[in-house]
Amino acid sequence: MNLSEQKNVYLVMKRKLKRELLEWGAFILLFGIIYFSGWHTEVLGRLQQIVLSTGIISPNTVEETKKANYDFSLLDTKGHEIPFKELEGEVIFLNFWATWCPPCIAEMPDINDLYSKVKDESKFVMISVDKDRQKAIDFVERKGFDFPIYFLHSQLPSTFDVHSIPATYLIDPRGDIRVENHGMAKYDTEKFRGLMSELLELQ
Repeated sequence: MNLSEQKNVYLVMKRKLKRELLEWGAFILLFGIIYFSGWHTEVLGRLQQIVLSTGIISPNTVEETKKANYDFSLLDTKGHEIPFKELEGEVIFLNFWATWCPPCIAEMPDINDLYSKVKDESKFVMISVDKDRQKAIDFVERKGFDFPIYFLHSQLPSTFDVHSIPATYLIDPRGDIRVENHGMAKYDTEKFRGLMSELLELQ
């Protein structure tokens, strides 16, 4: 290879390296903007929504039912205390979530769709574990979700294991936990709505 050819190869490699550096720089800049703006949670949540839309992640029904413990209280968005015991005898969809949790955000549109279809027959208790309660309220309003949200006002009984979120429970009118799911899942399905309808007959 003569000097001229070596020079051409060098220039090509230099241009290629420069292009790769620019591409990586743009990627890092975009990632930084998304992360430090706080958008990363919603971006990840949106990607996980795509996975949920396939229907491959279904909630887990429990093999051996256990009794729910109603001995705790909630606060609604107006600051009013609500004893969870007031819901005893109802079909209850109980969900623990947070605005900083991508899987929570991913499943919420689907949960809202379910709520719109069965809200007259069942009770939805969407408990935010956000430290900043107003942030949770603003998030739900901005997203246009219709389900009611609550905050814990007392210690949660050990019956409900929320060491990781989202955590979802479906409680029947007799107080039996029929579904316990940790992680995101698709709930607005014919099968799940059918289960909720069956539980209504126990009232």
